[in-house]
Amino acid sequence: MIQTAPKPISIYLESNPNPNSLKFVVNEILVPEGMSFDFPDPSHAKDAPLAQELFMYPFVERVFYASNFVTVTKKGDVEWIEVQNILREHIQKFLESGKLILDQRGEMAPAEQEETETIKQIKSILDEYIRPAVEQDGGAITFHSFHEGIVTVRLQGSCSGCPSSTVTLKAGIENLFKRMMPDTVTGVQALG
Repeated sequence: MIQTAPKPISIYLESNPNPNSLKFVVNEILVPEGMSFDFPDPSHAKDAPLAQELFMYPFVERVFYASNFVTVTKKGDVEWIEVQNILREHIQKFLESGKLILDQRGEMAPAEQEETETIKQIKSILDEYIRPAVEQDGGAITFHSFHEGIVTVRLQGSCSGCPSSTVTLKAGIENLFKRMMPDTVTGVQALG
């Protein structure tokens, strides 16, 4: 039996608007397109071996997976310059070992709501205009519900606890929806 060499993994770092979060971008897809997994604490990471390992560092506060990146949120009393290489090396070794970052996929599916034309249009706007920008900043936004003119979304990854997330939500996302769906959407709110 011939054993193949592990695939070389390269990782580069990207900062984002949340000063306590850092995006570790990998040269391969980690989770299926459109899916994301947020681990706000170790108890939520039982099916996520990489997140479990990262939570062993006392300075790690939150771990988030999407597309081809892992976003780590640190505690405020530690500087990135002190810990970023430790995390990059850990993630790289984990991925090069061939281990899976998730034991089970799809456990974090959003709550289902009837797919009306309005909800389809809201999801389309989220997918086309908003999600790419949020992912670029190391986070994710998913549709949760629509009721009486209010779109409710779930913010994950670097967006959770980000000082500018409220401004982004109201000044950016809400204004976009009001402009694109003026007779339907009156506001946008985030869960949590």
